[in-house]
Parts: sequence; C-alpha cells; structure tokens
Amino acid sequence: RRRGRFELAEKGTLFLDEVGDMSPRTQAKILRVLEEKQFERVGGGEKIRADVRIIAATNRNLPKEVEAGRFRDDLYFRLNVFPILVPALRNRKSDIPEIAEYFVGEICTEHGKEKKKFSRGAMERMLAHAWPGNVRELRNVVERLVILSAGPSIGEETVQRVLAAEPPRAETSTPGALDQENFREAVLAFEKEYLTRKLRENEFNVSRTAEKLGLDRTSIHRKMKQLGITPESGRR
Repeated sequence: RRRGRFELAEKGTLFLDEVGDMSPRTQAKILRVLEEKQFERVGGGEKIRADVRIIAATNRNLPKEVEAGRFRDDLYFRLNVFPILVPALRNRKSDIPEIAEYFVGEICTEHGKEKKKFSRGAMERMLAHAWPGNVRELRNVVERLVILSAGPSIGEETVQRVLAAEPPRAETSTPGALDQENFREAVLAFEKEYLTRKLRENEFNVSRTAEKLGLDRTSIHRKMKQLGITPESGRR
C-alpha cells in the first residue's frame, strides 16, 4: 500500500506550500481532514486518524482571495491560527548574502562543483537588484551564476549579465509586494469585518458562530478579544 502525505507526517509536521493556488476540490479535502482529524486512503474506505501539525504558506493575499470567492473562508480561518508575515526580499536585503551563499553551496553540491564565492562587486550587484520574484528568483539566479562561472568565484560581470536577462515582473498585491505593517493591518481589518458579520448572522451566539465556522468557542473568544469585537460594538 502507498501512504499519503498526511499518513507519512503522522505525529509530525506537514508543510503545505502555496495553499492559495489550491483548487476548490483540494481545499475541501484539506478542510475535511482539519475538521474531522481523519482521512481515507485513495481507493480505501478505512478512516485513519490524522495527528499532524500543519504549516501553510502562500504568496497570495488570502483575505482578497476569500472576498473574491477563490479561497474558502472556513479553510482560511482554520489555517490562520498563528500567521507569520514575511516581508519581501527587497525589504530585508541584509538577508540576501546569507541566503545566496546557502544556495551556492546547495547548487554546487547538486552539480558536483567546488563551492564558489561571490566577489565584493558581485554581491553589491545582488544587493542592488529589486528581486520582484523574491527567494525563488534568487535561487534561479544563483543557479545560473554557478553554471556560468568557470572559476572559483562569481564575478560582477557575470551577475550583471544574468540579472539583465531576468524578465521584468509586474508588482502584484501579494504579501511579498506589500509593506508588512500595512498588510497585517489589512488582514486584521478583514478578520474583524468578517467575524463581526458572522456573529451578527448568529445574533452574537458564540457557540453557533463557532459551529458554523468549524472552530471552537475558545478560538472565537480569543479572536473577539484580539480584534476588539463586543456585542455592543458589533451591533452598531
């Protein structure tokens, strides 16, 4: 028998990358596992308990995806228990040398090459780049630099040539393309408006609201306190 990802991650952590790109069908399947804490193997009927910690990541603005109907609101609240907002690479340029050096070591190993080093001028070019594609773009660029650099070091001219060949990318309204504080405020504003609306629909009955959203009462109370939602403020 072939075990799936949830079964392989039993009593461990499962990382779901780019959850914002999941199809509606996949979203429904993930939500079902998170709510019921069990799943069935493909082609099987046996219920298997899922004891897994979930870490999810996305480069999309999920509140806007929810508003547009492309991402399930119940799954969003299931996943958004402890959000960590990572600013765009251009807003944390001090991280670029360390990340680039890590990728150099990894890629040199993959290609069977001796580890290369960036010249001072080369790294200055790297720091001056805007990196609209964030870490994925950085890795792709480093891989080309490793392949194109014949000697033990990566020179400034090679970096300039590779970066000049990078296609321009339009800025998009994603977490990486927004100021971190503004994005956090946007997420909190969305959560407050959404939760207030759901509480109103259920006459501020916390138990009924929690059941509708697939959450427990404690989570709802915690969110209400965090967002400053009270029955009085919500009925205004």
